[in-house]
Amino acid sequence: MLILGIESSCDETGVALVRDGRVVISNALASQAEVHARYGGVVPEVAARQQLAASIPVLDLALERAGLGWAAIDGVAATYGPGLAGPLLVGLTMAKSIAFARGLPFIGVNHLEAHIYANWLYADEPTPAPQFPLLSLLVSGAHSELIVIQAHGHYQLLGQTLDDAAGEAFDKVARILGLSYPGGPSIQRAAAAWPADQPLPLQVPRAWLRGTHDFSFSGVKTFLYNLMQKPNPPPVAAVAAAFQAAVVDVLATKTVAAARAVGAAEVALAGGVAANVALRERLERDLRRHHIPFRYPPIAWCTDNAAMIAGAAYYHLSQGERADLTLDVQPSLALPLG
Repeated sequence: MLILGIESSCDETGVALVRDGRVVISNALASQAEVHARYGGVVPEVAARQQLAASIPVLDLALERAGLGWAAIDGVAATYGPGLAGPLLVGLTMAKSIAFARGLPFIGVNHLEAHIYANWLYADEPTPAPQFPLLSLLVSGAHSELIVIQAHGHYQLLGQTLDDAAGEAFDKVARILGLSYPGGPSIQRAAAAWPADQPLPLQVPRAWLRGTHDFSFSGVKTFLYNLMQKPNPPPVAAVAAAFQAAVVDVLATKTVAAARAVGAAEVALAGGVAANVALRERLERDLRRHHIPFRYPPIAWCTDNAAMIAGAAYYHLSQGERADLTLDVQPSLALPLG
């Protein structure tokens, strides 16, 4: 089954073709990062207009790269939430229009679920599918969640952020430090500039929330804001390195504890923050000590993309699920539990 997927939940416009929920045939993406960098964050109205401008060229590019005609496509999918209403509406409308015009089955995809399903994708060499029960650490701009997946479509929320998500904290701390948007890559670059053999001149506090699998990152943001207001604050590289180390420490420690508590067969990292090298390396090292397999998608499939949308859609369409063409966007959509 070949699925055409469309992603437009925020500031990325993506179109991809994925076969049987796993094999990425083509994946095209237009980013708005440079447009929004001047504002220090995403402006919803600007994002929606950029989605409109990019959608058709990106669709054409994905089809060209696949080298396939419309007759080869078996279904159409698009993100319908969570995300920004305007950008979501652009992609969802395009997907429904294609489905109607071509007489193809249509499915709306939950963006959070799709991030998890990025772990099923491959382009060249086949990889084994994740094993259940699977524990996913989903860390993105607006979400930091530990999710137990017992089978396709069956999710249990084990823990979540009580305030700022990890990705949101990266963006806000980057702004505090005068670094560019998006914050994740700029914090990672700044942290790498601090010599690994040199002690950090500060210790950033961790919110452990003992006895829970929940997270909290607003305190570290406030701590660093107050620190940088003082005379002669530490070097930016040192602050970035200390901040990144604190976030990675909490995410990794709680993920390993959760994996052991639920008897996870594997741990899968998902979401934009999954592109952080320090987080990947720490989780890989700590989980190996407990003989728990660990996986994460390639960086291109960690951040928002359409391949994960098409991949997740397969598992719904193959079970006979269909969405009505009256489906509307749901900006605050949560992961379906149960």
